[in-house]
Amino acid sequence: MIVDVNSSLGLTSTGYNTTKNSSTGSDELGKDTFLTLLITQLGNQDPLNPMADTEFTSQLAQFSSLEQLTKIADGVDKLNDGTERQDMLTAVSFIGKEVVATGNTFSKTEDGVTTLWFEIQEPMSSGFLNIYDQSGGLVQTIELGAYQAGRHEVAWDGKDYKGKEQPNGIYGVGMSCQGPNGELVLVNMDVAGVVSGVKAASGTFYLQLKDGRTVDFASIKEVVNGTSGSNDGEGAGGSAS
Repeated sequence: MIVDVNSSLGLTSTGYNTTKNSSTGSDELGKDTFLTLLITQLGNQDPLNPMADTEFTSQLAQFSSLEQLTKIADGVDKLNDGTERQDMLTAVSFIGKEVVATGNTFSKTEDGVTTLWFEIQEPMSSGFLNIYDQSGGLVQTIELGAYQAGRHEVAWDGKDYKGKEQPNGIYGVGMSCQGPNGELVLVNMDVAGVVSGVKAASGTFYLQLKDGRTVDFASIKEVVNGTSGSNDGEGAGGSAS
């Protein structure tokens, strides 16, 4: 009687099944099982038709390869765990600091309105920036003049188009601009806020801002002290329409 070591160990004729079997308990148990099966196979082989050396060597090589693949998989898991811990420590170090991140929400608090930036890769001749409340209603439109390529700061005075002071809370922002020949210019919005905490969800780390907003840790562009950003355009700040 010949025991099929391949099938007993979960090996296939074309590759290896690297799925861990919870019933084995550990890698050591897997080795013991292999040796037991191998000894059983050798002890029960037909003396007139013994197992060929090549088949015996092949089974040893397959088990060795399976063991190496398992160790590699374990190493990758440990590396991922270490990377996540490092990301968490890095994110925690941002607590108490003001950060700039890609986004389209900002806040109005007792301390004022959080800073907004926009970045363009080519010059713009004009544009406008819309402020929205949490229900999506248009609050204010700020007209912008000409700006050179680069990153620029823009401010909202906290009032609607009628000049009425708006309540504190979270607001959204959208922007559109065009070049000297009327062509659309691609624009990216950046927002700022002070980090108050860190949370993880589905393998992604998020920074919780002091005003209640949340930004993806991967979207952080820089850490700033106070107000920064270039403002070399002719329409700085703009005027309400």
